[in-house]
Amino acid sequence: MRFWLLCLGCWVVLTATSPAGSITGNVRARGKEGADSGTPGGKYDSREFKFVERVNYDEMKDFIVYIDGPLAEKMTVTPQTKQIVTSRITQHGATFAPHVLPIMAGTTVEWPNNDTILHNVFSFSETKPFDLGLYKSPYTGKVPSVTFDKPGKVDVFCSIHSRMNCILLVLENPHFAATDPRGNYSITNVPAGTYKLKAWHERLPPQSQQIIVPEAGEVKVNFVLGITNLPKP
Repeated sequence: MRFWLLCLGCWVVLTATSPAGSITGNVRARGKEGADSGTPGGKYDSREFKFVERVNYDEMKDFIVYIDGPLAEKMTVTPQTKQIVTSRITQHGATFAPHVLPIMAGTTVEWPNNDTILHNVFSFSETKPFDLGLYKSPYTGKVPSVTFDKPGKVDVFCSIHSRMNCILLVLENPHFAATDPRGNYSITNVPAGTYKLKAWHERLPPQSQQIIVPEAGEVKVNFVLGITNLPKP
């Protein structure tokens, strides 16, 4: 079976060697049971704590769901061009967008600065340390880019603006998805087989489930992430 992955400026052919199904589901977060809910009349109404920002687990977003591990025996990636750029992270309004970007190892990501002020894109992550230097719009030449050649988590910052940060999750296979605003996700064209499916969020422990993808149709897998299964000091 063949299917196509649309990239910026190119197409990539993904060739599956077995029948393929789909994985769908929902991811949500849940806070600690018994935590102070901040109801009116409590300490959160006091002058000291009234404006303390609380985590709203119901509004959490940017969950990533992916099949963990390489799948070389089930699928090969055949590039139709020499350079493959699957996505980009823009700088606009002194913000990186998107905040979280899942990509496959080997992907080249562009970093255009759409602001008329200087930004500096850099990372000291072990997975991929880099520094693109200072630049702003308009600029000449190619858009600064980085190729992420091994899997892992890459935290990215701007050396000038303290709130500019984003995360790249570099994965070992193309079977991943970001959730929509309601927490739903869909991973299509997955070769039939048994896998470990993982749900990830930047501030919560990940969760994994073993799943069986059918030769046709879909399997539904939901996750609820929270502060659980961490060791006590």
